[in-house]
Amino acid sequence: MLAVFHKTFARPPPELVSPEPGLRQRCAKSPDEILHDFHAAHPAVSFCASFAGGAALASLGPHAPRPSFLHQRLFCSYDDVYCVFVGSIHNLSSLVRQYGLSGKSTDEALLVIEVYRTLRDRGPYPADQALKDIAGSFAFVVYDNATGAVFAALSSDGGVPLFWGVAADGSVVIGDEVEIVKGGCSKSYAPFPAGCMFHSEGGLRSFEHPMNKMKAMPRVDSEGTMCGASFNVDYFDKVNAMPRVGSAANWASTWDA
Repeated sequence: MLAVFHKTFARPPPELVSPEPGLRQRCAKSPDEILHDFHAAHPAVSFCASFAGGAALASLGPHAPRPSFLHQRLFCSYDDVYCVFVGSIHNLSSLVRQYGLSGKSTDEALLVIEVYRTLRDRGPYPADQALKDIAGSFAFVVYDNATGAVFAALSSDGGVPLFWGVAADGSVVIGDEVEIVKGGCSKSYAPFPAGCMFHSEGGLRSFEHPMNKMKAMPRVDSEGTMCGASFNVDYFDKVNAMPRVGSAANWASTWDA
């Protein structure tokens, strides 16, 4: 999967950008070039949903070859909310009942959309608890075309790879194929931290340890060049309060409480 969002939709942490002066401009690619690389790597089995303003979600279709890809890949849309999903949810049946989806044909991507819509519209409910309720190995990116919101997360077990970076124009790039993300973002890329979630308004946050802040650790590649930082939970630096949803409109803003 691949997701690209112009900086008007989502601003990644500034530490993700390589500190080497001019390196991003010289080596990183534009969003169109990165999407082209994705389609060129998977001819005839990839597709892309593009949106106004510089947002795009790309995925592989149901005829993508296996076992070259070990994890299930899904794309789904509902009520102008779109989701690309990789992996599996072990307790899908119980979550389908919990979110009132019984009787409907529901896969993991549709369930994630319903989780997002619940957080967006029906609070109060903490986002970290909603994600901790999901058991499995997964990575997903949700794009809300109505509000322009971006919501991404990676399971805490690290069973599914996920990477993110910054394109030449400052767009955030999220994908599960390191060659595509690294090739498009040059040195301004890093692994997406396991057990964490990212929202276009709330930023990066650990859902496994919501009371603790995130810290950026410098990365140096095999050539000795500074790369985009890795992010880890700072177990000694806590937020002021446990994040809670104050209203249906501002659930993401509580991440900075």
